[in-house]
Amino acid sequence: QVQLVESGGGLVQPGGSLRLSCAASGRTFSVLAMGWFRQAPGKDREFAAAIDLNGDNTYYPESVKGRFTISRDNAKNTVYLQMNSLKPEDTAVYYCAAERTFYSHKYFSKGDEYEYWGQGTQVTVSS
Repeated sequence: QVQLVESGGGLVQPGGSLRLSCAASGRTFSVLAMGWFRQAPGKDREFAAAIDLNGDNTYYPESVKGRFTISRDNAKNTVYLQMNSLKPEDTAVYYCAAERTFYSHKYFSKGDEYEYWGQGTQVTVSS
């Protein structure tokens, strides 16, 4: 069983930055491909970023490419999402997700590919 706990959300002005963290329980973090998703009120869940086991490969949708950076620290069982140049349309609940894989360069961009989910953290971009 894997438990994920997100932190770092909050209120930020347009153009500002936030860094989200997701801490994973257990000793299996090194075989977990990780991802971030977001869901705005009244909208479907949206993929935001993904990273493979070693952090060598990352993947982003066009909506956040160049502004968001996903990274991981396997020694700390933690994945991060650095968000820069935030826009009001980035406002959403952000969720961390994890999926076991033994393929070191595998990452996942679809929600139904992930087995484990965190509880979410609110990010609000507003002046």
